[in-house]
Amino acid sequence: MIIAEQKTLAEIQEMVAPYRKILLVGCGTCMTFCSAGGPEEVNKLADALVAENKDMVVDKTTTPRQCAEKFIDRLKDKVGDHEAILSMACGNGVQAVASRFPDKPVLPALNTQFIGVEQEKGVWTENCLACGDCILWRTGGVCPVTRCAKSLLNGACGGASEGSCEVSKDRPCAWQEIYHALKRLNMLHYLKGKPQVKDWPIHPGRVVREDLREIKAT
Repeated sequence: MIIAEQKTLAEIQEMVAPYRKILLVGCGTCMTFCSAGGPEEVNKLADALVAENKDMVVDKTTTPRQCAEKFIDRLKDKVGDHEAILSMACGNGVQAVASRFPDKPVLPALNTQFIGVEQEKGVWTENCLACGDCILWRTGGVCPVTRCAKSLLNGACGGASEGSCEVSKDRPCAWQEIYHALKRLNMLHYLKGKPQVKDWPIHPGRVVREDLREIKAT
């Protein structure tokens, strides 16, 4: 899932200062799971904004996702005469809402961090860089691009000590984790193959599924 953190209240207040009537929109998927922009966070932020400015009107809603057209479309009856939309979505959601409502300022309440996984309660770690050329099948389900401090594609650098990365002792060496995973799966032969070369994607990325477009057209 996408991980984000809420901007400081001072920064959000600076963004919303020119407006008196705001629609605060949460995201019911990633931002809810990482406790950054779900219904609970929407309520807390709305209360904080009104507490600082008694003249401000903050209406609240949460949509399942702000990155999908069918859910963004549900906001059209809520936007109304609001002067601005304050989005508690990732940067992708903010841009999608801004595209749908081009005549309204859409303000980001969050800072998007990375694609990650919950390591423990309140702790998320980056596991995927969305590089566009996944090699996890050859690395035992451990991504060297993201989890190796040097993003090495072809084996360890030699700087690890007792399983820890030389960059930080609390960071496991990704390539040692890859070795142990492949050994456990009886797949060590992947380490003996040709050096890996990655086909890095061109940005901004775009994926087109003609089969789905045909379904929509019918």
